[in-house]
Amino acid sequence: MFGSNLHIKSVTKILFILFLAIILLPLNSLSQSKEVVALKGDGIYRLLTRYGLSSSEYMDDFIALNKTSLGKNNTLLAGVKYKLPDSANLPKASTTSATPSKGTGKVVHYDIFGSKYADVEIVSNDLKGAVYYLVGGHGGPDPGAVGKYNGYHVYEDEYAYDVTLRLARKLIENGATVYMITRDKNDGIRDDYSLKADKDEVCYPNLRIPLNQTKRLRQRTDAVNQLYKKHKGSFQRMIAVHVDSRSRSENIDIFFYHDKRSETGEKACKILRNTIEKKYHEAQPNRGYTGTVSTRNLYVVRSTWPTAIFIELGNMNHQRDVKRLVIPDNRQAVANWLTYGLITDYKTNK
Repeated sequence: MFGSNLHIKSVTKILFILFLAIILLPLNSLSQSKEVVALKGDGIYRLLTRYGLSSSEYMDDFIALNKTSLGKNNTLLAGVKYKLPDSANLPKASTTSATPSKGTGKVVHYDIFGSKYADVEIVSNDLKGAVYYLVGGHGGPDPGAVGKYNGYHVYEDEYAYDVTLRLARKLIENGATVYMITRDKNDGIRDDYSLKADKDEVCYPNLRIPLNQTKRLRQRTDAVNQLYKKHKGSFQRMIAVHVDSRSRSENIDIFFYHDKRSETGEKACKILRNTIEKKYHEAQPNRGYTGTVSTRNLYVVRSTWPTAIFIELGNMNHQRDVKRLVIPDNRQAVANWLTYGLITDYKTNK
């Protein structure tokens, strides 16, 4: 009888010890990062997306977790195990500064970004004092170039506008003053592959966009120049975002135009181009990048008073370029990378 009780007590004691051991385990042992093996040709972007993680949100977390195992310029080494960020436990990367500043704790509400993204936390003051005029290409009665992907139409003005909105939000996060010159009160940032076309875009502050191209370009140029006078003496940039239209066989990378008279514009475009090349090399080291910087006699480039940067995101008629546009995470990555470059431009090209 006593022997039986002793046995029960022993078992109970063992179970109690095991229970204590489990609940007292360090928290990090319960949330260990998953390890995966890099394949030949893998970059961080490809590896993250393969396992369902957003590269724009978890790129910095991945690099921090695996710094000692990465190759030059944060390349992956085939056959090496890497830790994946835990999407359930790790905070999402939010700052785009190469040297992140402490967040201000300030949150500002902007309806133009849509309900999901309307609240913007100011995460740094890296762009404090900088003023940006963002012009999404075409809009209103003019959809711009039209492509096709998986059976649906892809309209230049909708996708250029979405990238422009995402860029605006990132610039504001880093302390900039931003004006959306092409505006749509109800689109907001959209996390969809297929972006529904409409014609209700307006020009700042709330002007109907004319069908005539000359009048349309003059309207947005006048809007920028009036605001430029208001911010005279400040660091200012006009950034126009478009998608080119070329032959179906021509796969192109993001490239940049500037006014031939502007040394500052040329330098800014080169900074952006070099930043994009670096980011592509980090994310997809074997991809390569052929983006260019050149001059072009475009109305908005030669006629706006602030330094002008004209961006072409790709070729609307090439399926690989269109795929780059339709994936929401890609549009966000482009906005993030452009912000990195614009921070460098602000710090070095005043």
